[in-house]
Amino acid sequence: MKLGIIGCPGSGTSTVFEALTQTVLQVSGKSEMRVGTLRVPDARVDILSGMYHPRKTIYTQIEYLLPGKISAKKETGKDPSSWSQVRDCDAILHVVRNFIGTGGEVPRPLSDFQTTDQEMILSDLVAVEKRLERLENDKKRGKKTDMEEQLLLQQCLKHLENEIPLRKFSEITSAPVLRGFAFMSAKPVLVLFNNMDDDDVLPDIPSLTSKETCMVIKAKLEQELIQMSEEEAKEFLSEFNITASAMDRVIQQSYALLGLISFFTVGEDEVRAWTIQKGTSALDAAEVIHSDIKKGFIRAEILSYTDLIAAGTQAEARKRGTFRLEGKTYEVKDGDIINFRFNV
Repeated sequence: MKLGIIGCPGSGTSTVFEALTQTVLQVSGKSEMRVGTLRVPDARVDILSGMYHPRKTIYTQIEYLLPGKISAKKETGKDPSSWSQVRDCDAILHVVRNFIGTGGEVPRPLSDFQTTDQEMILSDLVAVEKRLERLENDKKRGKKTDMEEQLLLQQCLKHLENEIPLRKFSEITSAPVLRGFAFMSAKPVLVLFNNMDDDDVLPDIPSLTSKETCMVIKAKLEQELIQMSEEEAKEFLSEFNITASAMDRVIQQSYALLGLISFFTVGEDEVRAWTIQKGTSALDAAEVIHSDIKKGFIRAEILSYTDLIAAGTQAEARKRGTFRLEGKTYEVKDGDIINFRFNV
C-alpha cells in the first residue's frame, strides 16, 4: 500500500511525513520526492510469532510518498508534471493546516482543502480532454475507437467541469477501460487536519467533514515523539491525552478507507501477514502468495485468529472443530489463518 502526502504550502506535509515514517528530513534547497517504508504494526502477528517461534516474522509494509513541490499550471492548461509523482499511489493523505501560521496567520481549512482538491480536478480535466480529443481525431481518420471508453470519459468530463472530484463516482472510474488513467481526484482521500498541540477537535466544517473521511493529527507534537526514548514517549502521550501514535491511527484509517484486511500464514519457517481487499476469494488470496498456489488450488484450511487464541493451541483448536476446509469461492475474513492445499 502506497499513500501520497499532499497539501497547500505551510500545511505541514513534511512534518506529517516525518511523524509517520519516524525519520527526520535533511534540510536542503532542493524540492525532492521522499519515500518512507515501514512495517504495519499488528499485535496479532506478534502473538502468532510468540506461539510458533518461526525463523522469520514478516509484517505487511506501507509506503508514504512526499512529492516535490506541486503547483497547478492553470495559465498554460497543462497537467502539472509533478502530480505524476503520486499517480501510482493507492490513496491520498491530504494535510490541511488547522493551526495558527507564521506571523499569526489564521487557518482556513476549507479554503486550503478546496485549493488542492481543485488542482487535482484540473489535472484530471486536462487528461480527459486530451484523450477525448484524440478519440475524436481517430474517429475522423476512420480508426476504430472504444465506445465504452469514450462514453465513460464524457461522464468524467461532465463531473470535472462541475468541479466534482471523481472519487464520488467510483462506479465510473473503476471500469477496467479507465484504470490506466490513474485519475488524481478519483483516489480515496483521508483528510488530516493538522491541529495545534492542545486541540483535539475537528474544525466545524460540516460541508467537508460530513463528506470526506477526516481525522485530527498534531504533526509537530507527533514529530517530537520520534526523538524520544520509549519511556519518554509514553509520558508524553499521556500528558497530551494521545492514546495511539499518528502512525497507528493513520494506518487504521487508511485500511478502512481502502477496504483492506489481513490474513496470516503460520509455521516453523515463517509467520507472515498478507494484505488483501475485503471480499477477496480464497482462490485470489492464494495468488497473493504465489501464482502456482492459485493454479493448483485444492482447498483452503481456515482457522480464525480469535478461535486460535480462545483454544490456546492449534491442536486444541482442531479438537474443538474450529478448523474448517473451504473452497475457491470462500470470502477471506480479516484475521483468518490460512493453509492452502494445492498441487502443481
